[in-house]
Amino acid sequence: MAVGLCTTSCDGKTVSPTATVQTVSPTATVRQAPAAAAETRGLDPQAMRQAIAGASRLQRIRSLLVLRDGETLAANVFNGGPPLDRPVNIKSASKSVMSALIGIAIARGVLSGVDQPVLTILRRDALQDPDPRLARVTIGNLLSMQAGLERTSGEFYGRWVSSPNWVRYALGRPFVAEPGTQMLYSTGSTHLLSAALTRASGRNTLVNAREWLGEPLGITIPSWPADPQGIYFGGNEMRLSPQALARFGELYRLDGMIDGRRVLPQGWVKQSWTARTTSPWSGQRYGYGWFLSEARGHPIRFAWGYGGQMVYVVPDLKLTVVMTSDAGGERDSGHIEDLHRLLAEGIIPAAERGAT
Repeated sequence: MAVGLCTTSCDGKTVSPTATVQTVSPTATVRQAPAAAAETRGLDPQAMRQAIAGASRLQRIRSLLVLRDGETLAANVFNGGPPLDRPVNIKSASKSVMSALIGIAIARGVLSGVDQPVLTILRRDALQDPDPRLARVTIGNLLSMQAGLERTSGEFYGRWVSSPNWVRYALGRPFVAEPGTQMLYSTGSTHLLSAALTRASGRNTLVNAREWLGEPLGITIPSWPADPQGIYFGGNEMRLSPQALARFGELYRLDGMIDGRRVLPQGWVKQSWTARTTSPWSGQRYGYGWFLSEARGHPIRFAWGYGGQMVYVVPDLKLTVVMTSDAGGERDSGHIEDLHRLLAEGIIPAAERGAT
């Protein structure tokens, strides 16, 4: 992760006038927690004041939530962003949510496992005489972006979502790599997972998401767009509030448990956080719908949505951090690196020092 967060003295007077910050609740100020001999607790107040002021200088950031050991210690809205309980478009962080749904579907017997060939479910949606390699593409390949099919993201995205049948279009892309080899980041791959889940369960992805995640997490999952055949978008456009994203991050931090209840199957978090490939664009490792990195010697797991919709989990520090952003602007604007720096140079040091 890149470093270099500004750590100058940061009271309200140093904040850029174009980046107003609103503290939204009593939990938005950093609260001290009792120190422990064996481990740090809470967040260092001075370090967090600097981090929050640094965040306020990022013109595209809209929210920041920091939880440690399940306790919300910072909750901020920036630059006129919506309240923290209002759903926002999480863009490709939807892929991490879809990964959770697939894990639950496997545990429930709806899907047989990550090695199940996708054509066992979606054969009727494929071309009449598909490339023989399509029969080797598995659920796991789709989760890890290793299907080998030409991408439907980036410069290919518009043609895909303009097609009359998104599932058939994604299945019909030519192979540009062997299944299970290089990473080809493709929203179509995750959409195929939504289609497979819909076909195998006999229920749409929204219904499954509300029952399998919304109810146990106590979060609202609004409807989001579907394709022309009614398959809910599997890798983009989901809407969750920052608070709901924090609950989702906590579910993974707690190894699939929430409030003492198992939601994800045993071992699914470990499987999802096992590096299977590396992004040729960012250099980040990738598991099942999660990016994997590190900062200051700490493992970092994160869901990443276009424009800066982020859920970071730092397991050894018991941290869950949510950041949402205005998704406008150029892809290479550097805003994502700013968010990585905010975590690596601001929030993680505050957790390392802990409350005093």
